[in-house]
Amino acid sequence: MSVIHSLQSSPVFFISFCSLIGLVAGSFLNVVIHRLPKMLDREWREQCAELRGETTEALAPYNIVVPRSACPRCGHSISALENIPLVSYAILRGRCSRCRAPISVRYPAVEIITCFFSGVIAWHFGYGFAAFAALGFVWAMIALTFIDYDTQLLPDDITLPLLWGGLLVNLGDGFTDIRSAVIGAVAGYFALWLVYWGYKLITGKEGMGYGDFKLLAVIGAWLGWQMLPLVILFSSIVGAIAGIGLIMITKRGFHVAIPFGPYLAGGGMLALFWGNEINRAYLDLF
Repeated sequence: MSVIHSLQSSPVFFISFCSLIGLVAGSFLNVVIHRLPKMLDREWREQCAELRGETTEALAPYNIVVPRSACPRCGHSISALENIPLVSYAILRGRCSRCRAPISVRYPAVEIITCFFSGVIAWHFGYGFAAFAALGFVWAMIALTFIDYDTQLLPDDITLPLLWGGLLVNLGDGFTDIRSAVIGAVAGYFALWLVYWGYKLITGKEGMGYGDFKLLAVIGAWLGWQMLPLVILFSSIVGAIAGIGLIMITKRGFHVAIPFGPYLAGGGMLALFWGNEINRAYLDLF
């Protein structure tokens, strides 16, 4: 029996397969989350120096692939055996094998989250194009969530390819028809653009970044304009609750910026799995 036949015929095997792939993908997402903001910072600094007419020394290559991952304290290069998702963290007891510096719990957490949602996708969609497309969408949402939480950035390097990817997926009616996808991309961007400028005109301050516009456009391109009200409502309510809770816990004022991207990403994932059911239940009330 071929592997493809097993994936098609056995839901349990397909869920297990996607969960395992998700675990590996989570390890890769950890690299993206850590390195992409640093890559962008280096790029921006080089561009600023060029505009000022300054000459800069050639820096060592730094991207997703090189250099090899290493302990930030002692510089110990992490071997392949020390980089097995979850297993290596458990064996090393969350510490560097050389200097025993603690390894952030963020790394296994991202791997577990990615593994879990990959399995949920396999269970929800079953074997087929929709499941594999949904894996790419959710993995990107996870990466954007943690990058925005850390840096309050939603990199174009992820959002723009994801936007075009959503439109391409829906050329064949992947999650919605192409008309709804195009309208969703445009409506998603301009909905938050209007909120941004309305808030700025009233208060003189910026309430969100342009990355948030692009992320909602991405969700609209993947899931259609019909899901945008649900995503906006969910992200606004959860974001407000989380923001108020954070202010109460940390005793910080209301002026402290709170990233909105994680809540938009959460709303997008909610809409991906249960958006149609929620919209249908809402419409049935009326």
